[in-house]
Amino acid sequence: MARLEASGHRVIGVDLQQAEIVADLGTASGRETAIRAITDRCDGSLAGIITCAGLAGSPNRAGSLLASVNYFGTVDLLIGLRPLLAGGGSAVAISSNSTTVQPAIPPALVAACLAHDEDQARALADQAGSMVTYPASKLALAHWVRGQATGAEWAGAGIRLNAIAPGMIETPMVTSMRADPEVGPLLAMLPIPIGRPGKPEEIAALAAFLLGPDAGYFCGSVLFCDGGSDALLRTTDWPAAWDISVRDLGSQLA
Repeated sequence: MARLEASGHRVIGVDLQQAEIVADLGTASGRETAIRAITDRCDGSLAGIITCAGLAGSPNRAGSLLASVNYFGTVDLLIGLRPLLAGGGSAVAISSNSTTVQPAIPPALVAACLAHDEDQARALADQAGSMVTYPASKLALAHWVRGQATGAEWAGAGIRLNAIAPGMIETPMVTSMRADPEVGPLLAMLPIPIGRPGKPEEIAALAAFLLGPDAGYFCGSVLFCDGGSDALLRTTDWPAAWDISVRDLGSQLA
């Protein structure tokens, strides 16, 4: 927010407190409130959107809360505000490198999110717990971005949609995770090849770039900015060769 304002942009902030628009993105009514308030304040047009609201997993936090905030809070805002970007706007969603470096992500929870079934997603998230709901919600978000970005309502309308997958970034969220006796040791196990956590300013710089005209050829990209953790742990998993064998092509056509 500070970086964009320093560049001369008018920024409309949304948060639970101490923001221009106070709204709870973990609820459908809160998202509707945010969308209406943003629409009123921007005179019907936005140059860009960054959806960065999110909660970390914690043994004492309900998985359903993470599903509602991290996935549905993001996707509903992007859907609701998309018409305001028509004709050259861009949007950046914040995913996570936990989508690739954290094991045991429940596929049924990812599927419920992508089906936009919030009740089912919340129920599955509470069963799974918030520690795995976090990467599941962020994986679903990355898949949603890739699935939507190339379609008629986004690229076809001149709107660019991309995502950033940060690694461990020195934020209050990470500070609280380090202090947790269960989560802290797990966090310390994450290898970071460049030898340090990221800085919020580094993610802000990437987000500002993706919103700007120099990123005009990015569409449906998920950019990992994680100090090399994903590359170290999943070296040959991506890019993945596209198998267009007769068998696979037949199943796709069916």
